[in-house]
Amino acid sequence: MGAQHHDVVIVGGGLAGIVTALEALRAGQSVALVDRETPERLGGLALWAFGGMALVGTPLQARMKIPDTPETALRDWVRFGELDADDTLALQWARHYVEHSRAQVYDWLLGEGVKFMPAVNWVERGRFGDGNSVPRYHVVWGTSRELTRRMIAAMRAAGEAGKGRLTLLHRHRATALDLQKGRASGVLAVNEDTGAEVRLQAPVVVLAMGGINGGHEQTRANWPKDRAIPASMLNGAHPYADGQMHHWVAEALGARITRAGEMWNYAAGFPHPFPHFEGHGLSTIPCKSALWLDHQGRRIGPEPLVTGFDTHWLCQRVAEQEQPWTWHLLNWRIAAKEFAISGAEHNQRIRDMQFPAFLKETLLGNHRLVKQMAAESKHFLVDDTLAGLAARMNQLTGTQDVRPEVLQATADAFDANFAHGAKLHNDDQIRRILHARQWGPDKLRTCAPAPLQQRGAGPYIAIQMQLITRKSLGGLRTDLASRVLDGNDQPIPGLYCVGEAAGFGGGGASGKRSLEGTFLPGCILTGRAAARHFSAA
Repeated sequence: MGAQHHDVVIVGGGLAGIVTALEALRAGQSVALVDRETPERLGGLALWAFGGMALVGTPLQARMKIPDTPETALRDWVRFGELDADDTLALQWARHYVEHSRAQVYDWLLGEGVKFMPAVNWVERGRFGDGNSVPRYHVVWGTSRELTRRMIAAMRAAGEAGKGRLTLLHRHRATALDLQKGRASGVLAVNEDTGAEVRLQAPVVVLAMGGINGGHEQTRANWPKDRAIPASMLNGAHPYADGQMHHWVAEALGARITRAGEMWNYAAGFPHPFPHFEGHGLSTIPCKSALWLDHQGRRIGPEPLVTGFDTHWLCQRVAEQEQPWTWHLLNWRIAAKEFAISGAEHNQRIRDMQFPAFLKETLLGNHRLVKQMAAESKHFLVDDTLAGLAARMNQLTGTQDVRPEVLQATADAFDANFAHGAKLHNDDQIRRILHARQWGPDKLRTCAPAPLQQRGAGPYIAIQMQLITRKSLGGLRTDLASRVLDGNDQPIPGLYCVGEAAGFGGGGASGKRSLEGTFLPGCILTGRAAARHFSAA
């Protein structure tokens, strides 16, 4: 079997691999990119993601009078992620992120023609104000699909400018690394359609194969023993991100996988009506005004579950429930204003950059999406009465778990808060909603508190939700040059790791919790760091 010779071989065609390839090509390197997907799906999860980015000290924040600094962001990051003081690599990457996200992500993307929506959202505030102390969540105009397509086009253009320096191998799976005298010297790949093997030789190998938990076997194997795990979950990760290359590198070269049990999952998913793979789920952005109920239709408490504050805690609470599903109880008024699904697929107005239509749906309600889900998903139930809704809920689960009188009592107990006017509200969900509505962009997407059974707000809606897996927070340990480290924290010659495969830097820079929106920028920062280092070397 003859070998191809390149300056750099990159394993994985997600955003981190594409950015690394782009920067290497612009530095004059020849690049081979190995990816398991078909050409039209090049880009991995980033092609389907929503496109939110946590960025620090941007002009957009300044225009909205948000007083953010790298010092403030680092303090929030370390506190919320519960990073240990001796976790040197994670702390180094956290500091690198907050200090360079403005120049190396925001400014760089603007230079590549990427635009951002003219508002900064406030997510992951923390249950006790211990998360994002200020708004940082910037949204790419066109969603992450637009970002990814622009990066792919720039990579191809750089390859053409270099007279064929870019080799793309679609539908190829990397099975092993070539090793010579203790260093990575290439990649062995297999064409998954023909079975033919190809050997790619290069003095630099970059691992960009995504996370560890693309399948539930690894998810369950890595799940922390001290945390509850639901009997069933949906999959919102990439099924090719199976962790096999992580373990191969660990066994063959002594690299270390750290924080494998830390994952960024979501608490409110439901099955994709037209799944792309087995167990494929959609992750909702849960409605703040919906009541979050257990399998019997009782409100989960005593602290109510409300999105936008601590996703990690929400996932833990959902995993602790008696059944692997929960219910969101709401009405059409709430759904039209608040219901959303994460990702490019169901954010058509942002994805296709239709600003007038986006503004209209924001102001008047996204009835289009609510009607679509009511028609397409059997897990999205609509009825004119609470008793009728309870019957539909039981029909879906094949049980009699939800008694209509219990569902009615749940709604009545919440609505009692409004019986004597706003001065006598005494519910933590209402307090959190009012706090969220103090910030303008959140006010546009959050209803003013009102009774669930308010006249004219119906019909009623119940959505059956499950925990849905998404991203690995852990991965292979790397230094600030994205070099893979061995058991003694020494760089393995010729081997780099970027993006989710590296836990977005250092083997898990976020710790236990992300400030949300740190993943796409983490792919860009780690990819650019790797290319900078090996190109200079």
